[in-house]
Amino acid sequence: MTRRIISALFALMMMISCMPVHAETTNGTLKIGMECGYAAFNWTQAEPNEYTVAIQGGGGYADGYDVQIARIIADALNMELVIVKTEWDGLAMAVQSGAIDAIIAGMSPTAQRRMTLDFTDHYYQSELVVVVRKDGAYANATKLSDLSGANIVAQLNTFHDTVVDQIPGVKHAMPMESFPAMVVALQSGAVDGYVAERPGAVADVTANPDLTFIEFEEGQGFVASEDDTAIAIGLKIGSPLLSQINDVLATLDQAAREQLMLDATARQPLNN
Repeated sequence: MTRRIISALFALMMMISCMPVHAETTNGTLKIGMECGYAAFNWTQAEPNEYTVAIQGGGGYADGYDVQIARIIADALNMELVIVKTEWDGLAMAVQSGAIDAIIAGMSPTAQRRMTLDFTDHYYQSELVVVVRKDGAYANATKLSDLSGANIVAQLNTFHDTVVDQIPGVKHAMPMESFPAMVVALQSGAVDGYVAERPGAVADVTANPDLTFIEFEEGQGFVASEDDTAIAIGLKIGSPLLSQINDVLATLDQAAREQLMLDATARQPLNN
């Protein structure tokens, strides 16, 4: 990170630190749940540095875009940040039970999720792409119809899996639990591609030079609502943190958010 970027982020932290603090907690900690395995949003690494946060219970250190957003929020609320590594399917239950205070895990605030969770304002807006092998039959695709006949997979219990059938003639593969599992399946030839958000795709192809991703021509990609492609923070229904976190997010303009994502993508370990 350049000195200019460090100075800008420091100034942002100072501005946020001057905000009123209204956090209602019993122990001054902010427990955030995430997979710690979805670069560039979040990942696990063995060694700490100035960007990482130790994962509760050991098992390494977390970094990524979500971690930096969590750090900004915790600092603004004058709380100690705790990262709780949680499987994707367990995140909603964890926040509902009180095991964590919030989900910051690249999660879209879909209509179905809003039935059981409250969501903050968006903290990132993405787009859907398809990751394929660089030497594969679909590397030059530019529209969904070019993927006709392809065996496409998406992550289990995500919006991504619901859009696969928009591909004409697609072979909809059984959804998988994680992005690392889908990378292995793609590299082994078990599938021809998988659905991802653009930052995640950039991270995956950076770490795996044998892969690439398809950015569809305008009007030729997946159809999705803004909430489906947006990323927001999930909370227990009625959580007092909702308005407090929204106040913090309001201080982050689009340029700051994009810079945080660019930095996270450049920083990710190559084995994630």
